[in-house]
Amino acid sequence: VQLQAFGGGLVQAGGFLTLSCQASGNIVSVDSWRWYRQAPGKQGELVASITRGDTTNYADSVRGRFTISGDNAKNAVYLHMNNLKPEDAAVYYCKANGVRLVTSPTSLNDYWGQGTQVTVSS
Repeated sequence: VQLQAFGGGLVQAGGFLTLSCQASGNIVSVDSWRWYRQAPGKQGELVASITRGDTTNYADSVRGRFTISGDNAKNAVYLHMNNLKPEDAAVYYCKANGVRLVTSPTSLNDYWGQGTQVTVSS
């Protein structure tokens, strides 16, 4: 299983970006998705999560500005980020939790994507 994250870039404060994360492989299903971020010198932060049933949760720092959505059929997750602030700048990572594979449908595994850099200029 591979997770490919993309969509990061440089944006001005107040702008928007959409991050995407696509899982590939012999996947039966993904129980939930998470987006994390890591900024230099700061502790990693869970930004948002979504379950297969579309239950979402957000960090207080992004609630109301970010929206997480998923596509179960495509095994993909998205993070729509609006009104970006300089403090949102970080490397963003996606994670697929509870992944069932065709080759081992009774086992659940977690997988990480590579990071995508978000830079916000003030």
